[in-house]
Amino acid sequence: MEWYAYPLLVLAGIAAGFVNMLEGNGSLITLPALIFIGLPANVANATNRVGVTLQNVVGTREFHRRGKLDTRGALLFAIPTTVGSVLGAQIAVDINEELFRRVLAVIMVVMLILMLVKPERWLIERVQPGTRRLSVLQVLSFFAIGIYGGFLQAGVGIFLLVALVLGAGYDVVRANAVKVLIVLVLTLAALAVFWTNAKIEWLPGLVCGVGNMIGAWLGTRFAVRKGAVWVRWFVVVVVLASAAELLGVFDWIGRLIG
Repeated sequence: MEWYAYPLLVLAGIAAGFVNMLEGNGSLITLPALIFIGLPANVANATNRVGVTLQNVVGTREFHRRGKLDTRGALLFAIPTTVGSVLGAQIAVDINEELFRRVLAVIMVVMLILMLVKPERWLIERVQPGTRRLSVLQVLSFFAIGIYGGFLQAGVGIFLLVALVLGAGYDVVRANAVKVLIVLVLTLAALAVFWTNAKIEWLPGLVCGVGNMIGAWLGTRFAVRKGAVWVRWFVVVVVLASAAELLGVFDWIGRLIG
């Protein structure tokens, strides 16, 4: 790697790790960075899982240490999600990227509306940790999220947050903690698939992972200290920005100004 790749990947990893501890979509920072240093898109997609794995090891430990992690619930939800992740990582389909980005943007807008319409559902936990059982709908939902996470990774945290808050009854801070452990498990499964298919470049992945771990440590501290209200608004802002980027709003503004 060129010398500039090292600080670039570390900084991208820090930003992504912080964002991922609060909601998700941090891979939209690290994926372009990995591609920028010269990795093919499919290799960057696989290599990105190295940093995601490391960041979630740190995040899981920090949320558990601070008493915010429902380990039993997270592992239950991780089962269908991980099965879906393995399938998603193995899928090789010819998909229209532009259509995919538009569909993803629409889904994010719908999630944004749900966050704004009933904000109390993001702030109050309705089920005691350790007492839940998975319904058929939850199994299917998390299996589908796992397929997406194994296939792409970017944005999977947002889908998990919505499912955990609106479908499973967590408040947004505890949902973040559960999400981090789920993503750790599903990413390990996807990482194994990419590894066996020789799609991972370990050096840039590990360099990026150093930044991911630093960002994860900072993000967990922010999430726990600031509480559900701050985290919810952070999620709203990031989802709005992500949807705008996917819909090409920023490109349109750039052309208008230029």
